[in-house]
Amino acid sequence: MRLRIDPSGVVTCLYAEVIDLGVLGQMSITRASYVEPDEAGRWWADLAPVSGPRLGPFVRRSDALAAEVAWLDEHLFPPTSGGTAATGAPSSGPVAGQRPS
Repeated sequence: MRLRIDPSGVVTCLYAEVIDLGVLGQMSITRASYVEPDEAGRWWADLAPVSGPRLGPFVRRSDALAAEVAWLDEHLFPPTSGGTAATGAPSSGPVAGQRPS
C-alpha cells in the first residue's frame, strides 16, 4: 500500500484494509474508477472520476483491475510528487484522503 502525505498532512492512498486508515485521522473516501463489463462481456476500467481514461477492453475482470491499479499508482504517486510516500503492495479501490487528527 502506498501513502502520499502532502505538506499539510493530508494522506492520499488507494483504499485497502492493509492498515487501519482511521488511525491517521478523519477519512474522506472518493471513488477513483469503475470496472464494469460491456454488453459483449468485455471488461473496462473507467477512470473518469479522476479525469483519467477508459482502459480496455479486457477479457478478464482481473486484467481490468490490474490495469486500473497500475494507472492509479502511476498517476497518484508519480516519482516527483511532493510530500513523502510510503510504499508497499498496491491495492485496488477508491482513493482515501485523511487529515491528521
